[in-house]
Order: sequence, then C-alpha cells, then structure tokens
Amino acid sequence: MPKKKEKEAVTVYNNMCFACSPVNPIGLRLEFQMDGDVCRTSFCAGEQHQGWSGYMHGGLIATLLDEVMAQLLWQRDIWAMTAEMTTRFSLAVPIGRELTAESRLLSERGRLIELEGRLLLPGGRVAVRARAKFLRVKKSELYPESLPEGASDHTGEDCLGE
Repeated sequence: MPKKKEKEAVTVYNNMCFACSPVNPIGLRLEFQMDGDVCRTSFCAGEQHQGWSGYMHGGLIATLLDEVMAQLLWQRDIWAMTAEMTTRFSLAVPIGRELTAESRLLSERGRLIELEGRLLLPGGRVAVRARAKFLRVKKSELYPESLPEGASDHTGEDCLGE
C-alpha cells in the first residue's frame, strides 16, 4: 500500500494511538518499516519509561511488541486486534539505549493470525520475545459508515466523565 494512503488511514482512524500516533502528547510515536516479511521499529526509552530505576517498564516493552506485530498486519491492509499475547523477558532492558522491535507472521487460519515479535538490544542480543494471536475484524464493525468522521457511538459516562 502506498505511504500516503497509510498515513491517511492512521490519521482518520487512529490519530491518538498511544504507540504510533505522531500527535499523541504522551505516546511513543513509533515509526515502522517493512524489510521483506519483517516489520521493524526503533525506540530509545527515557526516564519516563522506567519501571525499576534505569530499566524500561515491562508493560511498555509488551506495548512495543504488540504494536510491531499489529503494524505488520496494518501494513498488509489486514484489520485485526490482539486476542492473546505471551511475553518472555530474558534480559533487563536499559533506558537510554537504541532498541529494535521486530515482528514476523507465523501462520493464518481463518480469522486467526499468529505472529512473533522480539526486542533487540544494541548489538543484537534478544532481550524479550513475544508470540501473539490476532483476530481479523471488519473495518465496518469498528468504524460504522453511519457515523460522521470523528464521531463516537459511545453512550454512557466513562472514567473521564464524558
């Protein structure tokens, strides 16, 4: 899919994605590249991304891996959501170092898509591995045509009082 169309889709449907939005003020602002069948992104964790002092928070590491796997599908114009993810932490991930997250497709069976991801430290050592199952979803179920752009079908009060 051409770059321009990808950016339009992200802007219209996911403009506040915590992981990839360029406009989310507290987001990770990840950018992705495809290299054959592998999707990659790089990230340098700062002090605000810590769990233990000096090390990246495990939940944010899982977020990086979830997103790099989801983006592999997005780049292929496959609409899917994470159904299950298993993460294995092998090495502590220090802040202030350039990290690489990458993913690849393992299998597809009907609506079920299996992927794997890994987080690499500088020098290529694998610090964290993940396997995930994604389920295909219909774009029309997520974004009904009947709603105007930017509108929500959310009813009731949420935790923000809206």
